[in-house]
Amino acid sequence: MMRRYFDPAVYRIILFDQRGCGRSRPHASVSENTTWHLVDDIELIRKTLGVEDWIVFGGSWGATLALIYAQAHPEWVTHLVLRGVFLSTRRELDWFYQGGAGAFWPDLWQSFSGLVPEDERHDIIAAYHRRLFSGNLSIETRYARAWASWENALASIDNEGPGGSGPAEYARAFARLENHYFFNGCFLSEDQQILKNVHRISHIPAVIVQGRYDMICPPVSAYKLASLWPSCRLVMVGKAGHALSERGISTELVKTMHTIGLSRFHKK
Repeated sequence: MMRRYFDPAVYRIILFDQRGCGRSRPHASVSENTTWHLVDDIELIRKTLGVEDWIVFGGSWGATLALIYAQAHPEWVTHLVLRGVFLSTRRELDWFYQGGAGAFWPDLWQSFSGLVPEDERHDIIAAYHRRLFSGNLSIETRYARAWASWENALASIDNEGPGGSGPAEYARAFARLENHYFFNGCFLSEDQQILKNVHRISHIPAVIVQGRYDMICPPVSAYKLASLWPSCRLVMVGKAGHALSERGISTELVKTMHTIGLSRFHKK
């Protein structure tokens, strides 16, 4: 599914599962699993496969990782293509896990936040962290399903109710990894780190495709980033939320990759 955004006649397509998820092993593990381990992994992939330069493409947390990688290794990145921008700030986490998005989905927010005692709800991420890493598989799975369901319910503008959590094994890996990163501030040295380092990538052409009604990663983050980035173009997609699969989002991403492919071909 992820390959469909790139024409194989134009691109060499390289996909990877980050530590602890997908086909990576050990599954759902957070040992030696930080943002900087992932940046090193991406760079190791580039070196191992003999890639001299590449377009870095990512959405949501993938957009975060793409930005951090590019800021660490700008010399290898020719373009950045981002979707549903997340800057790993406290404000964004509070929006989604301290009731901001819950103001639009009060029934689902009650189901999600209500699973922890009231005296722990001042920090939902920490409360879930204690349970997702409890060592009790039954408890971890229950809270993992709730964590994944809350996010999935808000991913698409067309959702009308509770979202599924997927298979238990997937939900547990998804929830543990996401919570691990958020609990640790995504392992960044400061809250506004990505925005403060935009100058390191200001020369790299970029396109941001952002859903106007993204409940998970509100458009304000994409707007702030684009306003500081002279060579960045922000495409705001009306009647679209966060999900990669939404028609307007997919259409713009395919169009973007086609346009970049043509420009690189003509340059050669």
